[in-house]
Amino acid sequence: MATHLVWLRTDLRIHDNLALAAACRDPQAQVLALYIATPGQWREHHLAPRQAAFIASHLQSLHAALAERGIPLWVEEADDFTASVERLADFCQQHQVSHLFYNYQYEFNERQRDAAVENTLRDVICQGFDDSVLLPPGSVLTGGGEMYKVFTPFKNAFIRRLRDGLPACVAAPKPRQAPACQAPPLPELNYPQTPFDGLLFAADEKTALARLRAFCQQAAADYEGQRDFPAVEGTSRLSPCLAIGVLSPRQCLHRLLTEHPAALDGGAGATWLNELIWREFYRHLMVYYPKLCKGRPFTAWTDKVAWRAEEAALQAWQRGGDRFSDC
Repeated sequence: MATHLVWLRTDLRIHDNLALAAACRDPQAQVLALYIATPGQWREHHLAPRQAAFIASHLQSLHAALAERGIPLWVEEADDFTASVERLADFCQQHQVSHLFYNYQYEFNERQRDAAVENTLRDVICQGFDDSVLLPPGSVLTGGGEMYKVFTPFKNAFIRRLRDGLPACVAAPKPRQAPACQAPPLPELNYPQTPFDGLLFAADEKTALARLRAFCQQAAADYEGQRDFPAVEGTSRLSPCLAIGVLSPRQCLHRLLTEHPAALDGGAGATWLNELIWREFYRHLMVYYPKLCKGRPFTAWTDKVAWRAEEAALQAWQRGGDRFSDC
């Protein structure tokens, strides 16, 4: 019997998870899931304690949802991405994993890690998926085969691709026979955590999907006029869910177009669609210009700007006392 492992990262959901769906396609295979926390890497990447608490909460709900479908979830720890490669290899050897399924991440360190994984797991069939984007990086290019550097031409080309056919959502896996091995109870994440507000952060996948539906039905049409006013609940508040993969961009697109079919043509909902495409634009750029993940500017000449580093001037700007502040 084949053993399929789903390596979860920023895709903490059961619905429309391309790697999870692919792992479950063979009804005879036993399917396991693994999440590797990397607290040292999180500190280096300045992961917020509130996001750590959000991840921990969704790991708990995902653990239960997967268990209902006969898929045990392990949560283990390695200090950083380098150590996580070794930890993953040990897990695959311990459980005799034949196939590894994971969803791509496009940041520089993450891509380096994934390349190391595929080089290390010589006896495991590894399969990755463009799950966190609507269209794969490299699929929306200029007529000369180059990556767009300006958003509007990219957006126009992107929408033309969407008109040719929308990326499909995949269903949550059906219940299957649980493997003989059982995952241990979930450990506490070894990272500072700050409680999150359940009114702002959807505590589970079902709540996130309900909020997506409510936003698209009730607020997406007015998003352009209301998003800039903090006193008005005019934004979706779904960014935290997209950040850790509780929702997919495909779910967002399909729900938006279900409620506002003219959004692709500039009708109601088009402004929120633009925000989804901005998200795509940056991910595509990260693949073509890895320097963007290293704090380097997109426009090369700005690297030579002699920035002022005067604390008094900064404080004066922050106060806006005797100076103009352009906001």
